[in-house]
Amino acid sequence: MQRRKRSSCLALAASALISCPAVADEPTTGGKLLLTGGVSEIEGAAGGGLTPWAVIGGYGTASQLGGNAHGTYVRTQDFAQSTYGVAVGVANRVEFSLARQTFDTRDAGAKLGLGSNFKFNQDIFGMKVRLIGDAVLDQDTWVPQVAAGIQFKHNEQGDIVNAVGAASNSGTDFYLSATKLLLEQSVLLNGTLRFTKANQFGLLGFGGDKSNAYRAEFEASAAYMLSKSLAIGGEYRTKPDNLSFAREQNAYDAFVAWAPTKHVSLTAAYVALGDIATFKNQRGAYISLQVGF
Repeated sequence: MQRRKRSSCLALAASALISCPAVADEPTTGGKLLLTGGVSEIEGAAGGGLTPWAVIGGYGTASQLGGNAHGTYVRTQDFAQSTYGVAVGVANRVEFSLARQTFDTRDAGAKLGLGSNFKFNQDIFGMKVRLIGDAVLDQDTWVPQVAAGIQFKHNEQGDIVNAVGAASNSGTDFYLSATKLLLEQSVLLNGTLRFTKANQFGLLGFGGDKSNAYRAEFEASAAYMLSKSLAIGGEYRTKPDNLSFAREQNAYDAFVAWAPTKHVSLTAAYVALGDIATFKNQRGAYISLQVGF
């Protein structure tokens, strides 16, 4: 296996795509291909906008560190959400992430009895471990890069989420992601299986009066590289429906990601989040800026 990876690495290096990990005097950061560390998803992990991928955040290879900071803003007809956070990748093996979400009810807050511009705040700590595969080096096999991750979430509005039927204001998601990068076809494919109790990503708490059991939910992403710095794609994410007072629906998006350098990337998307807290068909714009190394 090591010999095969070394051979693949040399072939890619000959095409001026990457540097081989065994080269002497290799820098301590920045050895990955552009955009192969993903962008920052709404819960802080490396991936797409809605779902984590098996890739490790940042541009560090097996002997390097990588990291990024991000800010994301989503606005629909009735709500707005901002997220900011950081992620660190160690040796292209382990990723640690921390994110804070603020969900603004805007004028809808008054209709919900919370007051205009009432805000829900949630902190998310994540960890991801690459189990097998290498999305870049393993071009001579169909085996994807696979990673397992957890996201511990704490919602600060415990009394309110309990009042609407949530069982708890804290919860932990567990997920398994598989990512396959096809360099010759300029295509990236990802599938994620998530076990969760979260209502609206945790912004309305965890579990509910309809169900307080973990459910398996599926998330998928596909991206096409128009150039080495520009990608387009789409995502789909299923979600549980635990609360009687408001139906929860699945989410999807269509995105474009631009990375002029390894230090900056910008992602813009059209996102559809379904019904949120009795307000129907929430759709709108998503924009995210990431800086890192």
